[in-house]
Amino acid sequence: MSEASKACTVKLTGRQLVAEGTMAFHFDKPAGFVFTPGQFVDLTLPEPFETDAAGNTRAFSIASAPQESTLMVATRLRDTAFKRELQRMPIGSTVRMEGPFGKLVLHADQTRPAVFLAGGIGITPVRSMVVQAAMQQSPQRMVLFSSNRRPEDAPFLEELQALQNKNPHYRFVGIMTEPAKSSRPWAEETGHLDAALLSKYLLNIEKPIYYVVGPPGMVVALRTMLKDARINDSDIRTEQFAGY
Repeated sequence: MSEASKACTVKLTGRQLVAEGTMAFHFDKPAGFVFTPGQFVDLTLPEPFETDAAGNTRAFSIASAPQESTLMVATRLRDTAFKRELQRMPIGSTVRMEGPFGKLVLHADQTRPAVFLAGGIGITPVRSMVVQAAMQQSPQRMVLFSSNRRPEDAPFLEELQALQNKNPHYRFVGIMTEPAKSSRPWAEETGHLDAALLSKYLLNIEKPIYYVVGPPGMVVALRTMLKDARINDSDIRTEQFAGY
């Protein structure tokens, strides 16, 4: 899609829960629409039943990979006019889409590993990147650290775990901060994502680029942690997900 034709109308084709309180929305993909994993779009509700002070437009990372047949976004189901409207829209309804935008995309040098530190709904742009890498059989090493309170709260958890069977260069590390509150068993990492946990899984990985995505407080804390570990600022890419 050219710069001159960034705005278009897309049709809602489906939606499903991908974690407790998190829903994915699928839209048809316009002909000629091209994006890079990690980018986002603005979605505008044309004639919403209700609105609020934040308006009728929201930015969403594209969670689907470019090679997938539909465009997917996912969001926490907060009690806002926009989210309520998105949930009750009939399948087949249309929204206005602008984009893609954003520079949180994979670095070009595939000899340097990518390490993703994702919290909560910050997983959406990362899903696009790691699914695309598996579909393209990319030789680039990737390690995804995904932090959530409980397994029930972790979007795309089973899919991201299973992706390791499709891509030998990819490793998934799930971390739960409140596993005792879960009704599901969790035998993997618990507590908070810290330097010790990174060292455990990145022992033999040299000169990675770090991508930190999630709630603002988490992003700031992890960036500080990486800088304290003497990671060059130029090797840290961040994106904050506020209000989701």
